[in-house]
Amino acid sequence: MKIIAADSSAAILNNKFEPLSIVAAASVLVNPPYKEPSMCLAEPIFAKASDGHGVVVHEAELCRELLGKVKADMVHLDMSLGAVPLEQLSPIQFSNMRISTKARRNLIGILPKLRKIAGEITQKYGVEVLAIGKESTPVRIAELTAGAHAILYASEKAVKEEQIVLLGLPSKCQAIFSENRVYLCSLMLAEHDVRGYAEDMKEILKKVNITDMLNPIARGFRILKITPKQ
Repeated sequence: MKIIAADSSAAILNNKFEPLSIVAAASVLVNPPYKEPSMCLAEPIFAKASDGHGVVVHEAELCRELLGKVKADMVHLDMSLGAVPLEQLSPIQFSNMRISTKARRNLIGILPKLRKIAGEITQKYGVEVLAIGKESTPVRIAELTAGAHAILYASEKAVKEEQIVLLGLPSKCQAIFSENRVYLCSLMLAEHDVRGYAEDMKEILKKVNITDMLNPIARGFRILKITPKQ
């Protein structure tokens, strides 16, 4: 089964290690054995960290765009709602879910747009869009892929603005740099060979120094301190 999934990840942090903006979004095509992307679309978004639900709409749009380029059997979105097809979701169902009032209100706000995109995908490509969230390995791969691209986008930001950038990575992963690629490899149990990656086509990584460190206020998360070279 070929699966397209999307997620957004990595955050610009302030000096107190608090997230300011979500850096990147990516949709990926994942084929068996479901360890890394076969193809991806990634974009810098620099969305407010408080707008986590809003970026889901953009993630769905990226899935639709990738489906226009490659065939897949299913679409997974980063919405942990029991793997329900998006077209079947309704505000009434949210009342039975164990989510906060704020999260419920945000979901109701974006649901019409999501259902519209899901309907277009199903009608045009015959593919279901599932609100499966972190239970999905392809969503994890999309998260790592978005994070790998975020390293490049954050490095560009550091060089352009001539200042240090603190980049918070997704949970339980580590960056590995290899020639013109950056890999983001999962450190979770049973995910030792799961990873995402980004191609450094602009050779931006040659213009920065990167220091890897643990996030002192969020256990299980790492930070990259990106410093432009003089």
